[in-house]
Amino acid sequence: MDPATGLQEKYHLVTRNLQEVLGEDKLMAILKERELKIYWGTATTGKPHVAYFVPMSKIADFLKAGCEVTILFADLHAYLDNMKAPWELLELRTRYYENVIKAMLESIGVPLEKLKFVRGTDYQLSKEYTLDVYRLSSLVTQHDSKKAGAEVVKQVEHPLLSGLLYPGLQALDEEYLKVDAQFGGVDQRKIFTFAEKYLPSLGYAKRIHLMNPMVPGLTGSKMSSSEEDSKIDLLDRKEDVKKKLRKAFCEPGNVENNGVLSFIKHVLFPLKSEFVVLREEKWGGNKTYTDYEALEKDFAEQVVHPGDLKNSVEVALNKLLDPIREKFSSPELKKLTQAAYPKAKPAEKHTKNSEPENTVVPSQLDMRVGKVISVEKHPDADSLYVEQIDVGEPEPRTVVSGLVQFVPREQLQGRLVVLLCNMKPKAMRGVESKGMVLCASSLGEPRQVELLEPPAGCCAGERVYVEGYEDGEPEDELKPKKKVFEKLQADFRVSEDCIAQWKERNFLTKLGTVSCKSLKGGSIG
Repeated sequence: MDPATGLQEKYHLVTRNLQEVLGEDKLMAILKERELKIYWGTATTGKPHVAYFVPMSKIADFLKAGCEVTILFADLHAYLDNMKAPWELLELRTRYYENVIKAMLESIGVPLEKLKFVRGTDYQLSKEYTLDVYRLSSLVTQHDSKKAGAEVVKQVEHPLLSGLLYPGLQALDEEYLKVDAQFGGVDQRKIFTFAEKYLPSLGYAKRIHLMNPMVPGLTGSKMSSSEEDSKIDLLDRKEDVKKKLRKAFCEPGNVENNGVLSFIKHVLFPLKSEFVVLREEKWGGNKTYTDYEALEKDFAEQVVHPGDLKNSVEVALNKLLDPIREKFSSPELKKLTQAAYPKAKPAEKHTKNSEPENTVVPSQLDMRVGKVISVEKHPDADSLYVEQIDVGEPEPRTVVSGLVQFVPREQLQGRLVVLLCNMKPKAMRGVESKGMVLCASSLGEPRQVELLEPPAGCCAGERVYVEGYEDGEPEDELKPKKKVFEKLQADFRVSEDCIAQWKERNFLTKLGTVSCKSLKGGSIG
């Protein structure tokens, strides 16, 4: 092979499907001289899901390019990030990650002997590293640290000091792992630029940064460990995979925020260099695509049906998951899984005559981001709007709201709102309402009402949850006699920073807090 051709092929393998590269000139210079040294880190928090195949397939590319790859199990980071991994579970979760990540790599044919595996606590508690943390903390402002972690570290109203340390530790990892480059999602960009700014201040080299795009989850938003409907667990049964894919957002002809297409592009195509759409003969039979763009074009032109696409992904995905399921069927790994991710204890059961009444929790509410598609005045009630609201389902929901006096129609049109989706449908002056738009209200007179606002960039259908109650399953339909919403609503308030809260716990989406414009201390309903 011509050296120039070999260099270009290595560069292509390292950079294909990336959203951004910081330090391209340095990358090319190193590839001309020697093999590139790269690390990818993962904080050992929630259970890894199928979106982890995206970085895994990229790691396979790095190895094909001859790179030396280190995988960091960032156990200390997991604890520092608002204690997402409690200290007593840290060792167990790190062991779970080690086993499941290795099983994923084996399932896509990556030779483990070519990889180096490191735990953060193997070196992050050393005298030298600790001294560098202190040195860095004498240079970094609170503003810069908070800004760097904004997309990665869990954002709360009163952040812990541990979360402010997180970006600095990730920057120092580049030096202590002796790498040329760090690889991660584009949500890490602010930490990467933070590292480029501050490492030279300590006398250390600025590294290259390689960024994957964020892959939409099955609901069209980011695939997340804490959003049950947005992700497929690596140990999900085949029937659960089928169920979740069936519910996945995959609108005919729509290639934007399409999690099914994104999974094909970033996982299945790089691994196999082709994708087979499975179809019955009467619909044209199976078709093999050897480049993603042709598949996307056919889907956009509705030559490929969403049902066929989902069925084909289901078959390909189960082939990847089968060896992982088999490995984790052993008694030892079953026990590890249960210990690392213990199920929450069920609420205490009470007899009919006992007090207090059964506990209600925020996760019983099905709150979602909705996009208002249309707004009309109710034909029989001047104070009511009739809205069509997209909540990530095949058809928009009809919702009746008493907002005419408070929110002009033009301000509501096209707006992102928070919709309570599991209230029992109710006829309001002859129009059935299938949800409630949540708003903040002033406590005094004259009454003021403002819409609760999800963070900018949220997608219709994305789950809204209360901090600390991410993993619970909402009820299919709230029973009016149980008054679940009314009991929870009694503790809904707007904070002094205009953040929606339940018992001082923030309303959240994966992009941040839910807020209102100005009604500090207001009620929510």
